[in-house]
Amino acid sequence: MIVAFSVTPLGVGEDVGEYVAEAVRVVRASGLPHRTDAMFTSVEGEWDEVMDVVKRAVAAVEARAPRVSLVLKADIRPGVTDGLTSKVETVERYLARQGEQQEDRQEG
Repeated sequence: MIVAFSVTPLGVGEDVGEYVAEAVRVVRASGLPHRTDAMFTSVEGEWDEVMDVVKRAVAAVEARAPRVSLVLKADIRPGVTDGLTSKVETVERYLARQGEQQEDRQEG
């Protein structure tokens, strides 16, 4: 299972990076495979362990903010592991093929 989630503190002003860092620390300490980008943190594992990490990440922000917003998207696919990497690699493979095909057309 892969869960992409975003925890946003409300009522603390516009600069929320310090608060979001608390949530990311929880994810990193979990030991689960994860990635953080500008909008979401994705974490991969079994249902209970992933949801526990999300819950603790929210609690870390909630401890410092009067209100918290949580956005969560889940890909529940039993038996699949290393989805964080393999999904991206699949897309990159297709992009590389398309690039090669375009080069062949330009040369031909």
